[in-house]
Amino acid sequence: MKKILIPFLLFILVLATSACGSAAPKKDEAASTPAATGAATASTGSKTISYQSESGPIEVPANPQRVIVLSSFAGNVMSLGVNLAGVDSWSKMNPNFDKSLKDVKEVSDESLEKIIELKPDLIIGLSNTKNVEKLKQIAPTVTYTYGKVDYLTQHIEIGKLLNKEKEARAWVDDFKKRAQQAGTDIKAKIGADKTISVIESFDKQLYVFGDNWGRGTEILYQEMKLPMPTKVKEMALKEGYYALSTEVLPQFMGDYVIFSKNPDADNSFQQTETYKNTPAAKNGHVYEANAKVFYFNDPVTLDYQLDFFIKNLLK
Repeated sequence: MKKILIPFLLFILVLATSACGSAAPKKDEAASTPAATGAATASTGSKTISYQSESGPIEVPANPQRVIVLSSFAGNVMSLGVNLAGVDSWSKMNPNFDKSLKDVKEVSDESLEKIIELKPDLIIGLSNTKNVEKLKQIAPTVTYTYGKVDYLTQHIEIGKLLNKEKEARAWVDDFKKRAQQAGTDIKAKIGADKTISVIESFDKQLYVFGDNWGRGTEILYQEMKLPMPTKVKEMALKEGYYALSTEVLPQFMGDYVIFSKNPDADNSFQQTETYKNTPAAKNGHVYEANAKVFYFNDPVTLDYQLDFFIKNLLK
């Protein structure tokens, strides 16, 4: 998964370097050591539960109090009301997380001393997180392979890990109902045959996304069942994303476009006649979102994205 630089799954790929550049854009053994399990028990004073990780059972706190997330799962943990002690840089730069993460420290899989100082009782990362064996000596460490399960199952898995499975399943059930109803309403308003695409600017490159690469793609395509343009389906569905030039952009723009816009990227393509003459641009059907808010697919972000789609596509 460390194949390219492409936001988030650059990230997830930069952490998995998580949905950013233009090269090519996700099992660690997760068994806990006696030292790690002991540290968790001592720091929380709580009992432990056995969690079935990708590589086998691991003892984790039944009521974790100081969780460190080294990947894209900060929003999952926050949504379940579990305290975070440290998060990755991509989560810290997310404007939508500012209030919740105000007093949470930024860490990485290489800042081991800083992680030790934070006294975590549980560490969550990706399957390619560095220094996993050392992290296990600090606290029980669980890693996930990005994309191994779908985005909602991933939340349920984190719910199981945090001993909050019931709450996670309840949110998933409610979210699916809300998203699917919104999809029905949107298709009734704009037309069931109208296509929608999700593009993003990063540095000097444009990307278009398939149905499982964050940026609201899971909602639009998996839950709402909105159709994507033929060219997007052909080039981006399998890999999850596709890098494109301004010249071919019209082939990938649907009747409606969600533009995950990086304010610090080169967005000059919006001034070109090629872009301006696309039906979506001419009809005012391009809706801009802050890319730094739109990257993820955790419950906090998904609720934000769903709100965004309802406000813009049903206004």
